Amino acid sequence: MDKNLSTYYADNAAKLHRIVDKLLLKFGGISDKDVDDFYSLANEVFVDAMRRYDDTQSFDAYLYSCLLNKIKTEMTRRNREKRKLDRLTVSIDMPVDHEEDCTIGDMIADDFIIEKELIDRDEEGYSRRMRLYLDRLSNLQKEVLRLNMDGYLPNEIREELHISEKQYADCYAAIHSYRNVSVLL
Repeated sequence: MDKNLSTYYADNAAKLHRIVDKLLLKFGGISDKDVDDFYSLANEVFVDAMRRYDDTQSFDAYLYSCLLNKIKTEMTRRNREKRKLDRLTVSIDMPVDHEEDCTIGDMIADDFIIEKELIDRDEEGYSRRMRLYLDRLSNLQKEVLRLNMDGYLPNEIREELHISEKQYADCYAAIHSYRNVSVLL
């Protein structure tokens, strides 16, 4: 037992960390903070493996299988938690009280309104940033934006352009997306 302890914990637990690193490579996308969590978990597994080891196989193989099982279980638990949080997320474009004309995004206080920026200036007077923004939009998105500026309601815009609710939602999302709007900021 002391031999295993000194082998795995020599050089600041280098051998134990190498095994954990090898196992984590199979999962990918793990931050340094998470790696530290898995090193701590490996310490717990090591102590438990030392206590339960019965000499029927090599300790290395036994510890490896214990670590693999524990890391898989922990990854499953973490992914399950992420899925729970994903189910609780709400789109900013979600209608409020089943009204098509008012979304959660409309309820958020903000002094920047794309439509106001466009109305306040004529096309020749657009800033370089506004022209960059408009260049990022497709023709359909520009048309949705124009009708929105003219005061059309979402259902009227869909009827006018003969587009589906999803197409409208995609255009609206693109018009207000950070990727597009960021050139204006």
